[in-house]
Amino acid sequence: MKNTESFINREISWLSFNARVLQEAEDPTVPLFERLRFLGIFSNNLDEFFRVRVASVRRMVDFGDDGSILGNFTPEELHEEIYELVYAHQRKSQEIYKNIMVEMAADNIYIIDETRMTSEQGIFVKRYFYEKVLPNLVPIMLTEENKFPYLRDRSVYLAIKLSRAEKQAKFAYALVRVPSITLSRFLVLPARSGKKYVILLDDIIRYCMADIFPLFKYDKYEAYTIKVTRDAELNIDDDISKSFIEKMELSLKRRKVGTPVRLLYDSQMPDEFLKFIIKRMHLDPENTVAGGRYHNHKDFMNFPEIGAPHHYYKRLTPVRHRNLPPHQSILKKMRQGDIMLHYPYQSFSHFLDLLREAAIDPKVTDIGITIYRVADASRVVNALLNAIRNGKTVTVMIELQARFDEEANIYWSNKLQEEGAHVINGVPGLKVHSKITWIRRKEGGSFRNYAYVGTGNFHEGTARVYGDEGLLTADPRIADEVASLFNFFKHNYRIDEYRHIIVSPFRMRSFFSDLIDKEIEIARSGRRGFMLLKMNSLIDPEMMSKISEAARAGVKVRLIVRGIFGLKTEEEDIRNNIEAVSIVDKYLEHSRIFVFGNGGNEKYYISSADWMPRNLNRRIEVACPIYNNDIKEELRQMLKIQLRDNSKSRILDNELSNTYNRDQIEGRFRAQEDFYQFIKEKHQVIMRIYHNPRCSKSRAGLQYLEENGYTVEVINYMKDGISEDEIREIISLTGLSAFELVRTQEEQFRTDYKDQVLSDDEWVNVLAANPKLLKRPIVLNGKRAVLAQPAGLIDNIL
Repeated sequence: MKNTESFINREISWLSFNARVLQEAEDPTVPLFERLRFLGIFSNNLDEFFRVRVASVRRMVDFGDDGSILGNFTPEELHEEIYELVYAHQRKSQEIYKNIMVEMAADNIYIIDETRMTSEQGIFVKRYFYEKVLPNLVPIMLTEENKFPYLRDRSVYLAIKLSRAEKQAKFAYALVRVPSITLSRFLVLPARSGKKYVILLDDIIRYCMADIFPLFKYDKYEAYTIKVTRDAELNIDDDISKSFIEKMELSLKRRKVGTPVRLLYDSQMPDEFLKFIIKRMHLDPENTVAGGRYHNHKDFMNFPEIGAPHHYYKRLTPVRHRNLPPHQSILKKMRQGDIMLHYPYQSFSHFLDLLREAAIDPKVTDIGITIYRVADASRVVNALLNAIRNGKTVTVMIELQARFDEEANIYWSNKLQEEGAHVINGVPGLKVHSKITWIRRKEGGSFRNYAYVGTGNFHEGTARVYGDEGLLTADPRIADEVASLFNFFKHNYRIDEYRHIIVSPFRMRSFFSDLIDKEIEIARSGRRGFMLLKMNSLIDPEMMSKISEAARAGVKVRLIVRGIFGLKTEEEDIRNNIEAVSIVDKYLEHSRIFVFGNGGNEKYYISSADWMPRNLNRRIEVACPIYNNDIKEELRQMLKIQLRDNSKSRILDNELSNTYNRDQIEGRFRAQEDFYQFIKEKHQVIMRIYHNPRCSKSRAGLQYLEENGYTVEVINYMKDGISEDEIREIISLTGLSAFELVRTQEEQFRTDYKDQVLSDDEWVNVLAANPKLLKRPIVLNGKRAVLAQPAGLIDNIL
């Protein structure tokens, strides 16, 4: 057992990560509405932290268990330290929110409360209240005699004190849940004099209090926001007569009434009202946190898009992979060589296209996939359903214990089973967290395996905002072992030997420990030992000790860890050989990439696993070697770009100071933008289109290019003209004659040129002088061009 005091505590480190998210909300260089979104992410993260980690610490306090705590803390001390940091973060978030409101007002965008509305706005709000809000409200009167109502986890409630202005001593208490699940948390009011207004649902309810309690003679209403966060631990029944799905469904019902671990309340709430609620809910006062007027800032992640373009990040269009042009077989391309997709810089549609192709390919017999999280209306699942209907054998390893996605996964599990898929609901005692797909195809009298191995979920939504890697390969060294792993899912007693992919919990820990040992051996021999490790979280004591051992031996260690980080990097004997940074920016850094110097013959791996005890000990995870040299170079450039970042990179030090990494590198470098440019320059096909926006065929051609993810240089030749040299280039590249480019149905042609016999050079002169006679659209791709009538002919020049 490693000395846990020599590491940074997991919970404290996580709070430091969330503080980095809060830095983004505060950063004046971040577009205004994106800062509001980061405030929402901060709040959502904190909710989950309380539901999972604080609940675990609370149980340690209750049961006196401190065996798993890293750092020099008792459970009580850790619980106290967590709350102290949370109080500070909450105060900071309230301050940031107020500053954002000021900046929005400077841009004529106002979030107003019920006291600041005009009479016209009041009428608009009243109408909305009666039509939409009131039918969703269930007011509950609170008394000492009646049982206190159950408060939903993470829902916002208005705790209301009702009284009379003339008789303050006579009052009542009530609760109203803000219905932000069925309704938007925000209502955009009619603009006025160039100014935009938004009001929160909470304040709509405050404005209409008299309409909620019409039976009473109260004329004074004081409403304070409260929110309860509950323990999200699932206690799974061990009744052997129930299926695992039945046990999970029962556990999920129990979670909804889990023990409260936090009461967040408006700091302006009167003490006697707060004490009343704490007493009636049987809460420990230590588990209460004072907040501002509004809770659930997570809803700001979906704030109405009423800002100007400069209020948002510029949307980066995913780049099509240069080896995956549209309407060509992806399986064929995989046979020609490995392909790496970098999300969100490249399109997740490539993976969806692979599934769709496999679903209808008559030679494909089997498809297997592991599902941990998928989108609500999952196109991945739809592609699998289509494969089943086309007679394929589809095996889906769906993890029912994916935290907070359990109900969705139960739904998809049942849906897939109904359609005829072979659904496997987990491996006993382990969570399946790997991100793999397997395709089996008849070829040449036998079968060939294809595989996808990734670092992120098969989720088209998160693929737009998470930085992840996905390897498409037909290399039998990898694909055959992925196929073997699906056999293990079906038959848990069959554990094959994997020589190429690295599977936890079977050998991932020992495999990477051995690679670190080799770097130590290299360094001790006087050569350059080196490793670069990128992951979400590094908190496994054994692996952290091994990294420290390597640094002490002279191995140069570079770490890029976005989230939890437990390693103390500034100890005397290692600080000269180890550097660690965290990048928090517009996209969530989610990929795991491990590079080992290996005496000059570098080894590269991508993985679904962080270096945490749960990933290495209790989950099925897959790491995959990268054998393709071109892909290695892409990953090398990505990591080089990330290490150069001096805009969004923070130093991970012992004090968790979150100091920006402002290395004295000449120029400004921002990893996510710079890597997008790298991918764009390497993969993007820039298409030129001679376009007439008034022509339907030309518009269809432009739409085709844009929908397929190409960067398009649009030449509006009707406005800007076209030169004779440009026309000659088009003739050369298309193989058409000048006359074949002439629109003979034009009135000008029939009037001036119909009966004329002209040479090619003369027709070139005519077209340059009369651009409307040129057929369109004409699309150029480097040294190839086509008259794109219809638009699908563009495929011929890819």
